[in-house]
Amino acid sequence: MLKLIKMEWKKNHIGKYVIKSIVVAALLAFFIYALAYMGIANDPDTGVPDAADGNEMISAFIEMFTGMAFLIMGGVMQASFIVGAYKNGTMSLMFSYPIKRQKIIVSQMLAVWIFDFLALVITKLVLYFCILAGSRFMTSSFPIDYDMADPMFYLQMFVNSAVTVSTTLIALFIGLIMKSTKATIVSSFLLVFLTQGNIGQFTLRKNAAFFTVLMMVSIAFAFLSVYKVETKDLM
Repeated sequence: MLKLIKMEWKKNHIGKYVIKSIVVAALLAFFIYALAYMGIANDPDTGVPDAADGNEMISAFIEMFTGMAFLIMGGVMQASFIVGAYKNGTMSLMFSYPIKRQKIIVSQMLAVWIFDFLALVITKLVLYFCILAGSRFMTSSFPIDYDMADPMFYLQMFVNSAVTVSTTLIALFIGLIMKSTKATIVSSFLLVFLTQGNIGQFTLRKNAAFFTVLMMVSIAFAFLSVYKVETKDLM
């Protein structure tokens, strides 16, 4: 399986996604740092930070913006690695190998999942560290509500990141059903609005029950994506 995953990374030129991840991390670090220490979120009249309900803490911004960025990136990668492979014919070549089709599809899913998860976790760590380092010299506009010395901080970050990345499997399933890379990418954007958006004071972003169900749905859709793939015709 590991060889198949490495092959997927090589075949899809994983280096370009590494570069994109670095660029995204740098842009997010600058943006979050500006929110915390440069006052770009402050009301010009009162000088008080102007944030939606539930975004009063700096960690909320870090989790929200990193989640949005890498959910979309994961959707794009799923579209390229799997749906695109069906569309451009490379999947039929891979299915000619003496390897079970299910194993090939699972390796592609894991190739995307592992990379997106690691990229998301590393980006979060960079952002959390930058904000913490800045607090030694300046006062943050938003309270710093985390402790990087606490093991629970890392556990929560890993769990949240795993749920976010797993959500891309829903977008993949929709793309496979509709036989469209565009549908996969559009679905990832819709999932961003569903999981990270606000409607007035209402948001699902901190609803543990919702994300538990979402994780279960993601696993179910991953199963459905490989179900009967051994006998199913190519796109």
